[in-house]
Amino acid sequence: MARDLTFLSATELGGLLAAGQLTSVELVQTCLARVQAVDGRVHAFNSYDEAAALVAAHESDARRAAGQARGPLDGIPVGFKDVIAVAGQPLTCSSRMLANYVSPYDATVTTRLKAAGAIPLGRLNMDEFAMGSSTENSAFGPTANPWDLSRVPGGSSGGSAAAVAAGELPLTLGSDTGGSIRQPAALCGIVGLKPTYGLVSRYGLAAYASSLDQIGPFARTVDDAALLLQAIAGHDERDSTSFKAEVPDYRADMAKRFGPWRIGVPKEFFGAGLDPEVGAAVQAAIEHYRKAGCEIREVSLPLAAEQAIAVYYLIATAEASSNLARYDGIRYGHRAAKAKDVVDLYFQSRAEGFGDEVKRRIILGTHVLSSGYYDAYYLRAQKVRTLIRNEFAAVLKNCDALLSPTSPTAAFKIGEKSSNPLAMYLTDIYTISVNLAGLPGISVPCGFTAAGLPVGLQLIGRPFDEAGLLSIARHYEQAHDWNSRHPNL
Repeated sequence: MARDLTFLSATELGGLLAAGQLTSVELVQTCLARVQAVDGRVHAFNSYDEAAALVAAHESDARRAAGQARGPLDGIPVGFKDVIAVAGQPLTCSSRMLANYVSPYDATVTTRLKAAGAIPLGRLNMDEFAMGSSTENSAFGPTANPWDLSRVPGGSSGGSAAAVAAGELPLTLGSDTGGSIRQPAALCGIVGLKPTYGLVSRYGLAAYASSLDQIGPFARTVDDAALLLQAIAGHDERDSTSFKAEVPDYRADMAKRFGPWRIGVPKEFFGAGLDPEVGAAVQAAIEHYRKAGCEIREVSLPLAAEQAIAVYYLIATAEASSNLARYDGIRYGHRAAKAKDVVDLYFQSRAEGFGDEVKRRIILGTHVLSSGYYDAYYLRAQKVRTLIRNEFAAVLKNCDALLSPTSPTAAFKIGEKSSNPLAMYLTDIYTISVNLAGLPGISVPCGFTAAGLPVGLQLIGRPFDEAGLLSIARHYEQAHDWNSRHPNL
């Protein structure tokens, strides 16, 4: 009788591999068959390399047969958001600008996962250059939410979230600049972790906003997120923002922490704009922690609630304007075919290569950095960012974690917010401030709406205390069965 491996966790799959009850080749073939069966409707993938994945799977099986397995990830397929470099594979950032670009090197996270025996299986769709909240801004078309194919999966890492939710892969990597791991995890009903800024190397991550971007895991369970984080975390000399922090054994550490915890609930995160069904699900989670003996404290984050959106879109677009200046049609990337001179080449190449949202953010960023506006906008935004960071630090002195909704609504219809960029930006209202403060945040499933759409719970922790944050998330997860439910594709 054939086994159904589709929705098993990476931890469960690793156990089967270690026990000799499953081969990596069989697992990879199962994932590829699932991709071929459902991805025509979901469009989580931009590309995948079947031959390379099967070669790596055979090598993993040979290591296990020789008693030389590299750890729990050996033989497990992993997908990469198409903004993270994998040598010899496309690195498109879901943009026409890089449609034909193949990465000549591995990102540090890719190197570390290969060293752990994980198998890179494919490139996952995203908002172009990670700019968006719905994965509708991809030059290759939108990704659909596996729970309702007429709805968005969230963004910008929507392909990474959808691939896990649809059962195409057990683990994927995304990047989070203002909520781009946590928000799609919430909308797709899976676990998404944004690590502390500096814990995971950004070397090999195509930059959007360098002071905000952070790579992190998508998974079916908190244990799986900890497993993937373990493999990719740690100092990297090639990344000047990488922090020399000790990397503990996350799964062992979180298993030792039982609470009860002091959990802060920011009152500003439960006001206008929060969908009643989402609010009710999150309130039920708060009551779970209260009944478990946790001390629930109402806290206030007025600056984070009121100023974060404005501060984020000033800082992020300014950094994007600088980072994307390199795509000029000269060195690499799309080059216009009919330019009259070098200036026209710049104009035409960028006009043809970038989509509307990327152009919008480049223009805004260039404006706020221009003479006469730098002090009024960018510098002032950086000052308010420091105040937001201090506000979080003050609250977290007396709390082990903060609890809020991840997204103000469940997944919305494809096209519903496309004509209103400001409405789209507000979908990240609960996540953006965490990036501004450089803190770790995790989204875990906490219920479903009456329409059957997933709802996510966000937990925010202290800097570099991922083990503590994971333990609090795991406590809730183990008391509920939300992650045992799967979309019917």
